[in-house]
This record gives sequence, C-alpha cells and structure tokens, in this order.
Amino acid sequence: MTVTRFAPSPTGLLHLGHAYSAMLAHDAARKVGGRFLLRIEDIDAGRCREEFVAAIEEDLAWLGLEWERPVRRQSEHMADYRAALDRLEAMGLLYPCFLSRKELDAALSAPHFQAMQGPEGPVVVDADRLLPAAERQARLAAGEPYALRLRMAAALERAGPLTWADETHGVQTADPAAFGDVVLARKDTPTSYHLSVTVDDALQGVSLVVRGEDLFQATHVHRLLQALLDLPTPRYRHHGLLTDPEGRRYAKRDRALTLRALREAGRTPGDVRAMVGL
Repeated sequence: MTVTRFAPSPTGLLHLGHAYSAMLAHDAARKVGGRFLLRIEDIDAGRCREEFVAAIEEDLAWLGLEWERPVRRQSEHMADYRAALDRLEAMGLLYPCFLSRKELDAALSAPHFQAMQGPEGPVVVDADRLLPAAERQARLAAGEPYALRLRMAAALERAGPLTWADETHGVQTADPAAFGDVVLARKDTPTSYHLSVTVDDALQGVSLVVRGEDLFQATHVHRLLQALLDLPTPRYRHHGLLTDPEGRRYAKRDRALTLRALREAGRTPGDVRAMVGL
C-alpha cells in the first residue's frame, strides 16, 4: 500500500509552496487507495509555536485534505531518536564535537588544513582531531555541550554502495560523503532533521516520500542512515519548487501568499489548486 506524508515545521503559516507539496502527497496516496499522514516536525523548541500547529491543520482541512490521526509530533518521540543514536554509537560511528560553527570555520580555512568541499562549501571531517584528546575528555567530564557527528568514512565503509529510486530523477547513487560528518544531535536539540525524518518515515511505514527539490540532496544522507539502522527505503518524488513572479521561492515570510491570507481574500481551495498548477 502506498503511504505518503506531509511533514511541516510549525514555525510559521503555510504558503502556496506548502499547499502544492501537501496536495501532491495527498493525491498520490488517494489515487491508489493509499494512506496520507500528517506529521509535525517540531524538534526546534526555540522556533516552533503551538499556534502554528493549529493553523497547519486548519489550512489543510480547508484545502479538503484528510489525514490519519493521531498526528505524530516529533517532540513526543525523542526516545525513538535516542534509540537510533544508541545503535549508531554502539557501532562506533558517532563522536562528540565541541567546536562552535565559528571555530570550525576558522579551522577549515587554515592554510595547513585540507578542507573537503561539499554542496554548500567546506564540510567537517574528523572534527574530533581538531582538539587534543585530553581537552576533549576534560570537556566531556565538565558536561560542556557538544554536537554528535556521524563518522562518515566509517559509516560508508560499513554500509557499502547505496542507491535509491526517485520518480523524478530515476535511480540515484547515494553520495553522502559530500556532506562530511553530519550532525545527528545536539545537547539543546537531541536529534536532527536527518535522523528524525529517517526514523519517522520508517516507523510510520511511509513508502513514498513526496517533497520539494530543495530536499533532494538530503536524501543522500537519509539513504545512508536507512542502511546503517536496517530501515526500509521508500520511493522518492522530489517535485519542483514554486516561485513568485520574480523567480524567488515562496517562503513563510511571504504573508500575502499564505493560505490564511488567500482564504481571507476570498480565494477557494479550487483557486489554490489552479494557482499551483494542479
């Protein structure tokens, strides 16, 4: 059975781009008698707001979408992510990184350091070697905050070659090495987008991930985590991103194009479908 999901973060009101993604996922499931899920990705306690959770459900219901309940909220399932981290730690694939982003950037730009280049610039590899072992142990003993990073080289050796099926781009060969030692958890946020979305999709039985092209690159990391944690690999459909007349991607700051503003302006769900090309 096809199971899809729409998984927004409650950090603002939904806009046309969100509507497009939600309706694509909903339609893909309903077309074949499958299931459509709503998931609230609220691991960022500092930015997520309860008022936006309510607004998300209100907007989706107005669009005519129906989803299963109860709705999974990531903030209520930290034990699931901890269990995944424990498995990776038992494999020797995690290490604590105490350096701030500023400190890491300074180290990566040092003349003697051969920085690896990723999709968005230099990436972190073996950051634990940037601190003397004694200092690292002292910081651990003092309880200082740190990020848990995946030791990418060891993870790749363990997982071997990986692929995934993308309905938009065809079969893809995973290349997570380009992202370096990705952060999987922090002290203030004990999971990460990469980890939680991978675990959630597996636990919820999601078989088709419908999401924007902006998340295509993240799939390289998600495919690796699936392999390491013995999780199933769903099919993927990365759709194009909607843009405004100036060619800018829709964002939560575009208040005039939020679903709430469109509704208040007298637009109908049918109008929204037409606006996004469905």
